[in-house]
Amino acid sequence: MTGPEYLVVLAAYNADMNRQVYDAAARLPPGAFTAERGAFFGSLAGTLNHLLAGDTIWLGRFAGFRPAWTALAGVRDLPQPGGLAHHFGDDLAALRAQRELLDAIISAWAPQVTAGDMAATFEYRSKKGDTYRKNFGLVVTHFFNHQTHHRGQASTLLTQAGVDIGATDLIGWAPDIGAEPASQS
Repeated sequence: MTGPEYLVVLAAYNADMNRQVYDAAARLPPGAFTAERGAFFGSLAGTLNHLLAGDTIWLGRFAGFRPAWTALAGVRDLPQPGGLAHHFGDDLAALRAQRELLDAIISAWAPQVTAGDMAATFEYRSKKGDTYRKNFGLVVTHFFNHQTHHRGQASTLLTQAGVDIGATDLIGWAPDIGAEPASQS
């Protein structure tokens, strides 16, 4: 499976994994969510804030790329973070509500992406003002891979705090393909 249909699977995987992470975070003892653990963004709260910032920034860029992507209309109304270390806060319920909003947008947007979109050149500006021109298919792959990367860190932080988030492998979200019928010759 390649192309736009792959994004639909990634969006479902992404939303389910985020639910697992937030469910696990809700089982942490008091203070563990914001405890400094030496991760890239310090704590589990810092890591989840970073994911929200990164997704909000990328979705804002995507929203300006193709007006036909009506699922991204709501992103245009969201305040844009100043950078990847933007701090939305330390309240788990508030962070989860923002995460669920973004995941709903991503899940509605994924089926709107076409093969032509995936092959297109995507131009965007970094928060530092640098301009990039890249293949959109690779950019959107980065978008999902970035979440997987930092959710792996979140999983480690949760495990260190004594909370298991469960299975995290993408293969669990890959649809089964029925057996080929026997040839009748």
